[in-house]
Amino acid sequence: MARKNYAPKKESATDNPFAALSGLGDLPPGPDPSQEDATDSGADAGAVYPDALRVLLDRKQRRGKTATIVTGFQGSDEALQELGKQLKVTCGVGGSAKDGEIIIQGDQRERVVAWLRTNGYPNTKKSGG
Repeated sequence: MARKNYAPKKESATDNPFAALSGLGDLPPGPDPSQEDATDSGADAGAVYPDALRVLLDRKQRRGKTATIVTGFQGSDEALQELGKQLKVTCGVGGSAKDGEIIIQGDQRERVVAWLRTNGYPNTKKSGG
């Protein structure tokens, strides 16, 4: 088979979407790169955001019983225990808090997500199905 010879297209004024902007000569100058604000670059570095908690439903290694698991907590073990205690009281069920996650007995995802969002964890989301 013979190769096709593709010649590059010549751009006309109608092919260039920015051609109409060339007539605008009185535009203000752009930002001066030499006066870049040092505090502006990496402004989010070091900022403290609430934990991005994930609430999921699990049945593994629980003899078929469902459990609501809250993962993603970044804090001390004491704070994890206190949050777990508050969630257990709110849901009226048992559970535990260890290894950086909180386990609540039963399918309590809706209650847990609602409570966490109203009590200082706005980045809480349901994970999984």
